[in-house]
Amino acid sequence: MRKNYIVYGLAFVGLAGFALFCGWAFFAASKIGDGWRGLGPIWPYVVGGVVVTAALAGFLMWLAFYSANHGYDDRIDQDDL
Repeated sequence: MRKNYIVYGLAFVGLAGFALFCGWAFFAASKIGDGWRGLGPIWPYVVGGVVVTAALAGFLMWLAFYSANHGYDDRIDQDDL
């Protein structure tokens, strides 16, 4: 049960950090005077971060299913050794 709190907490912290970043970027762009065009230079970094995070999550899920399907997660009895 404790693992769920850690996952939810990390997800909340990540989403809160992204919301703070978007707020800061919007505020900074409004001070520059370019409006929404001022946000243009940061979007490649945001998209890159999302792509890298999705790729890492996909790889870790593949690794978890691969190890489970090939028996690497099975417990070994001491009597079998």
